[in-house]
Amino acid sequence: MNKVVIFGVGLIGGSFALALKKAGAVREIVGVGRSAASMARALELGIIDSIGVTVEPSLAGALHGADLVLLAAPVAQTAAILAAIAPHLAAGTVVTDAGSTKSDVVAAARQALGGKVAQFVPGHPIAGRETNGPDAAIDHLYIGKKVVLTALAENSEADIERVAAAWRACGALIHRLTPEAHDKVFAAVSHLPHLLAYALVDDVANKPHADLLFQYAASGFRDFTRIAGSSPEMWRDISLANQPALLAELDAYMAQLTQLRAHLAAHDGGALERVYSNAQHARHQWITAIEAAEAPQSPDKAG
Repeated sequence: MNKVVIFGVGLIGGSFALALKKAGAVREIVGVGRSAASMARALELGIIDSIGVTVEPSLAGALHGADLVLLAAPVAQTAAILAAIAPHLAAGTVVTDAGSTKSDVVAAARQALGGKVAQFVPGHPIAGRETNGPDAAIDHLYIGKKVVLTALAENSEADIERVAAAWRACGALIHRLTPEAHDKVFAAVSHLPHLLAYALVDDVANKPHADLLFQYAASGFRDFTRIAGSSPEMWRDISLANQPALLAELDAYMAQLTQLRAHLAAHDGGALERVYSNAQHARHQWITAIEAAEAPQSPDKAG
């Protein structure tokens, strides 16, 4: 690609930029963001080659000649960004995103882009760390990781392939889901775990003897709550954007907790052990499957 424009050059967008550069897959990368300091840092680190801004006429210049635009800002900003770029979106430019929710993003794209919505290919890289900002970006974040594309009926296969090829250059494996299926899946395996991790740390932090509790919290607590170190703004937006599916998963989890409490209150060790054993077995199968799936392979996965 000749030119890529990235809105939000933090962990996700910055790692995308570094990976493309490492692969020699792009000539120029323009970064656009809300924080001048953050963008200056991205430029200093060599993540981007120049800084674009969201005001006219600079935005038009930033987008001119772009082969690909990636939206890697918090999902609540998607609608505003799409509305800002729509007037300057040339026919040859493909837009994608890295948002953790898809149904709301698709709705925002249809409203903001109108007749140009065919140029928007929604996506979601399944990779991350608990750190944020340009300094968190690494060039190998996506190697062996899944990227889910939730293509629209209006998308051409050529545009879908342009997005897929960019992620493949980063080392990612391409999967495809519908936006609705995506949001249900990730409410269960991503959004709910983040909610639970934040809730547990907040609960402990608000206890009168929190200092004592944190003093003795060891690797189990650290591993379980690692994702509570992620961006609160980003996860606030994700939680609200995927509210229906997340509420359904939270209700199911609360029912599971109620059942476990009943087993515990009844001193029913057999029932507790059965739940623990089932969970252990399921986790073992999952780890085995994910290690096999993330091994180097070439075919794209469809779902």
